[in-house]
Amino acid sequence: MTADNTRAQIAGRLLAWYEAMGVDAAVEDLAIDWLARGARAPGAGFAQPAGKTERAQGVAAHEPAQRARPTVAPVAPTPLAQPPRAARQFVGTAPAAADGEDHQALAATRALPDLEAILRRFEGCGLKATAKNLCFYRGAERARLMIVGEAPGREEDLEGKPFVGRAGILLDKMLAAIGLSEADVHITNIVYWRPPGNRTPTPQEAIACRPFLERQVALVAPDIVLVLGGAASKHLFDVADGIMRVRGKWRQLTIGGHKARAMATLHPAYLLRTPAAKGMAWRDLLAVKEALKTTQ
Repeated sequence: MTADNTRAQIAGRLLAWYEAMGVDAAVEDLAIDWLARGARAPGAGFAQPAGKTERAQGVAAHEPAQRARPTVAPVAPTPLAQPPRAARQFVGTAPAAADGEDHQALAATRALPDLEAILRRFEGCGLKATAKNLCFYRGAERARLMIVGEAPGREEDLEGKPFVGRAGILLDKMLAAIGLSEADVHITNIVYWRPPGNRTPTPQEAIACRPFLERQVALVAPDIVLVLGGAASKHLFDVADGIMRVRGKWRQLTIGGHKARAMATLHPAYLLRTPAAKGMAWRDLLAVKEALKTTQ
């Protein structure tokens, strides 16, 4: 097998891994307006390597005068038929946008459909501009166990529900192993829209969604909150430790005026990548199962 074939196989496996992890778009902080380039060829702005430039100068110095090439005046680029479009701008509102009237409306909500209607009108989280659908929750409207994850992924964004992709299928199997189904739990995330490229939501994005999550917890009124993954644990527990230090420990969580016992465990997406860690998640689930019995 040649070196080129080996590199091609490695690149293929890397791309397959990216696809399995949900990477389906290449994004940057700012949009690129390709139409503004005009007729300029790609790479025209890059400088020539120093070695190549010196060789070109050396050849020109030894080239006979009679073979000198005529000077050609540069040709101006052909103007576009239409003016270039302005770069698409996503105007986000600061997290404080949930103050005032929004907070009054949240406090007045008595049911999840009303909270969802307010959330659909909310413009204070920049993730909404790049996501396809709002992913509010799935499961029971009121449940003794509430599960809070990190953020929607590609499948969730398409369907408009949290945890419906590969990680969601594994989560359903984990719940079934302790005798629970979707009808027995309430499942949501700390942010309600998919971050571009399935990246981790920023603290600012989580803070923007926090008032809605607090009201959601108050309406669901769970006895136990199971937090999935490091990002959600850091946000809800206000800790800096990684998930391996936080998981498996009971905490008293007060959120939205509601008090509940809470525990963090490993995210199903991590378990898909690291099957050897399923034993730790299973011990956490058994602790949750026992806690549900004792709180009845």
